[in-house]
Amino acid sequence: MNTLTLEQKLTQYHEFFAIDHEFSVNIINITEKDACSFEQFTANIPMTFKLATEMNTIDQSALRSLQNLGNSASQLVGFLNQQSQKIDLLIGYILSQQDDVQHRYTGTKFGGGGIKITAPNAFNVGQLLELKVFLLENNCAVYCYGEVIDVELTDKQFSHKITFHFIREEDREILVRTSLHEQSKQLQKLAKLRNQGSE
Repeated sequence: MNTLTLEQKLTQYHEFFAIDHEFSVNIINITEKDACSFEQFTANIPMTFKLATEMNTIDQSALRSLQNLGNSASQLVGFLNQQSQKIDLLIGYILSQQDDVQHRYTGTKFGGGGIKITAPNAFNVGQLLELKVFLLENNCAVYCYGEVIDVELTDKQFSHKITFHFIREEDREILVRTSLHEQSKQLQKLAKLRNQGSE
């Protein structure tokens, strides 16, 4: 069980870069008994989420290998990107089947340290949660356990900061990479709007 203080958990939550971005997340309450060991947690990860992480990791390592080939690899990279897009569409569809409307909440921020969500009712600080994080436009979905570390009422909704209680390192890396990719997309969009405004 995590023995850090609430203040230490908040510090841990803020250690990683996080970005404002709307996404879906499925949330189910769990008990300390359910979250007693990392081994039990990894045994509970649905195969779909393991597959999605594995595919994402393979894509990254393949792209790194091809970058070493230089210009001669551009056609090969184009072909492999097309194949990758086909697989991403299939994985995205399979993952979308895991998104249960009954347990769906809106995420507003994510990063390597945790997520932020809104909900019509408040979860308790210290509550442990099973999380299925869906960032499908980035071909990313992560299964993890979280802990509520902060709750505040904003605009008739409760905003919750949730730190990761149990998460595989490869899943944390994917969230970090996805947050940086999302920031890059947002900056490009902003630059485009500025350029249009100055014309």
